[in-house]
Amino acid sequence: MRSLFRFLIKNYPFLLFIFLEAISLVLIFNFNNYQKVKYLNSANQVTASIYNSFNSVVNYFALVKINRELAHENATLKTILQTVPRIEIIPDPIFSEGVETDSSFRFISARVINNSVNRTSNYITLNKGKKHGIKPDQGIISREGIVGVITRVSDSYSIGLSVLNQRWSISTKLKKNDFLGSLAWGANEYRFANLLEIPFHVELAFGDTVLTSGYSSIFPEGIMIGTIQSFLQPEGGNYYDIKVKLSTNFKALTFVDVIDNLNKAEIKKLEHLIQDDPNNN
Repeated sequence: MRSLFRFLIKNYPFLLFIFLEAISLVLIFNFNNYQKVKYLNSANQVTASIYNSFNSVVNYFALVKINRELAHENATLKTILQTVPRIEIIPDPIFSEGVETDSSFRFISARVINNSVNRTSNYITLNKGKKHGIKPDQGIISREGIVGVITRVSDSYSIGLSVLNQRWSISTKLKKNDFLGSLAWGANEYRFANLLEIPFHVELAFGDTVLTSGYSSIFPEGIMIGTIQSFLQPEGGNYYDIKVKLSTNFKALTFVDVIDNLNKAEIKKLEHLIQDDPNNN
């Protein structure tokens, strides 16, 4: 304590000068508009510079993550090309020119700009619209698997209904035996859904892979949906209660591909003819 007093007494003139200088600056900046504006502008420039530097670092690491996801996406699409016949990949026109070939499907890349996971009907907003070839009833997939289906489109943007909704189900098949079923979301967890219509005589195992069946004009056959997490045989029933872990992490969506079935109109027209045929009633 004595040392502190000695320090204060010894440096009293300097400390008093600093104190009075601080009071003077406060009075100048508070009661003189010109100096106040100059001070605030300088402070804002310093703050903006700090934020800009921080954002540059954040954006750098974000670009690393985005590039990594694009590499995974390209690898996934190459795999799809090997397993699903007659598919054409249409790259983003900003980066390269599309090559037209005789194909049944094309993929239009898009970025997710909004996404929900906590509602009973969840939606995804994409940065592509009509002028990019996006139309209602086109499927949406990610590098991890199935995502949803396009419902509304404007010139530059589109909205898709996510798998995380109770308004529609997806035609599925088990990878190991091609047995057909359907997938429906229970509005409980964003990583899980229910696999329906699988009877007891079908052999199941933990980790069995669930894929799209191809019995739809929205998704090609063989797109990843998820893996079986658990299954039970309820008393008095004929079908399993099956919980599927979805392969897509809906909280981490960045890039997706919208699937355009080039033969959809022809298929729908033919199916309508069958439905309207009185001999089929």
